[in-house]
Amino acid sequence: MGANKRVTKADRELEAIGAILDALDGLDGESIQRVLDYVFGRLSIGHPSRISVSSPAASGISTPQVVGGDVGHPGRQHSIRDLKDEKKPESSNQMAALVAYYLSEIAPSDERKGAIGASDLERYFKQAGFKLPKSIPQTLPNAAAAGYFDATGSGQYRLNPVGYNLVVHGLPRTQGNTQPTGKRAKKKSGRR
Repeated sequence: MGANKRVTKADRELEAIGAILDALDGLDGESIQRVLDYVFGRLSIGHPSRISVSSPAASGISTPQVVGGDVGHPGRQHSIRDLKDEKKPESSNQMAALVAYYLSEIAPSDERKGAIGASDLERYFKQAGFKLPKSIPQTLPNAAAAGYFDATGSGQYRLNPVGYNLVVHGLPRTQGNTQPTGKRAKKKSGRR
């Protein structure tokens, strides 16, 4: 009898999904986004940071798919503070890369940008609760010298593949993937 209840519940979920897809059929991407935003708000549930609408060729029906956001917590929108807490940057250069990644990939659409400047760093370092560097205008050139950014002109910098990979694959640093830098990286030889 327990199996019948699970099947019935699963059937009801599939029926609900079908009803939603039928209701969204024929609407364009912006209309679907408005409908979903309203429904998420009406039900008082969080929603993903971005929803992409794709059209499977076989069905002809547009189906929303979550893109970005927090995979571990579906329906939860990432903030710069959440990202900082998850990735645990250890330096201003790493945090600058995190800000650029956030603004190009995760931020709400009205905040998105491909290149960042010193004013972006100050704003998002503060929002994330990350210690401000002594010289904010020098942070992006320093991070570019570290290999994370490419200069685009007028004090703007774009995250490059090295910076992207740092944020996505290299942070947080763990004991196994920590590479010492600076003076500690060099072996001291000679007297103790």
